Amino acid sequence: MSTYELLAELPVIVEGYELEGHELALSSEFVRKSTVIRLRGAGEEGVGEDVTYAVEDQEALQRAGASAPLAGRWTLASFAEHLRSLDLFPQPTDRPEFRLYRNWAFDSAALDLALRQAHTTLHAALGREPQPVAFVASLRFGEPPSLEPLKRRLEIAPELRFKLDPTPSWDEPLIAELVALGVVDSVDLKGQYEGTIVDNPADPALYQRIVDAFPNAWIEDPKLTPETEPILLGHHERITWDAPIHGVTDIEALPFPPRTLNIKPSRLGGLESLLDVYDYCAAKNIGCYGGGQSELSVGRGQIQYLASLFHADAPNDVAPAGFNMPEPPADLPGSPLAPAPSATGFRWN
Repeated sequence: MSTYELLAELPVIVEGYELEGHELALSSEFVRKSTVIRLRGAGEEGVGEDVTYAVEDQEALQRAGASAPLAGRWTLASFAEHLRSLDLFPQPTDRPEFRLYRNWAFDSAALDLALRQAHTTLHAALGREPQPVAFVASLRFGEPPSLEPLKRRLEIAPELRFKLDPTPSWDEPLIAELVALGVVDSVDLKGQYEGTIVDNPADPALYQRIVDAFPNAWIEDPKLTPETEPILLGHHERITWDAPIHGVTDIEALPFPPRTLNIKPSRLGGLESLLDVYDYCAAKNIGCYGGGQSELSVGRGQIQYLASLFHADAPNDVAPAGFNMPEPPADLPGSPLAPAPSATGFRWN
């Protein structure tokens, strides 16, 4: 029996739903908006979070309100099939991946609702025990780059490790200081993004500096070009992928077999795709670590919950949301996070 089959036939009664908007300025350039989906039925409520990045897509969803025909008696499998038949975007989006993000929001809310209606938890339904969750904090240093944001977080959590986004402006002194600090677990080259605010050129000089300076770090999402491939040739075992992964077929299409992957539930678009990827990676001996999408609400806890069940001891990019704030609060916990599943449902306290 696949992992998904353990959940697919769970019944879920949906009587209606509401939307709840969230907003946070994460930098002078980026105001994050998200929408919490609150599915209701049989006296219970299930929640999920839409992490679509475009502000206009979030605002259009919130203006439209609870307009999708979701009421009915379903199983998780039939509800997921129904979702795929709907256009959940009140106005067209030019980013196909955003449809996956939104689908995950409704699918995860249905999972939470079904589990709460059954008076059980995700880990009980899967026969797994939540484990303490190791995490890293993800940072981009801005332009010109400064290590001050990293140092502020180290003051809060001295043992904290990091996943960093190198850019061509990282010079030798900055890299040398990072090497001396010894806190870098992974570097995300953002070479697989196009048309986003985090696009990063495939700069061979940068790739060479990073590969040489951090010989033990994971290298995420490089762009393979005739200039960068020779630099990365001896480092395939530590190259990981994130942006290209939307399902098992994308893993099979990678240019070489991966040792580990960044698994983002929202990027996979639904519970079945997510659990099929976990099963595939387990069968192929491919490691996984969790990734976030700057969640502002319940979505962050849900990816921490999944990490606790499937890859708790990995360098999970699922740090408590406070680490993403421009001025993180002083009372943030260090890694690992103690298991904190709710008494029922798909929630992390």
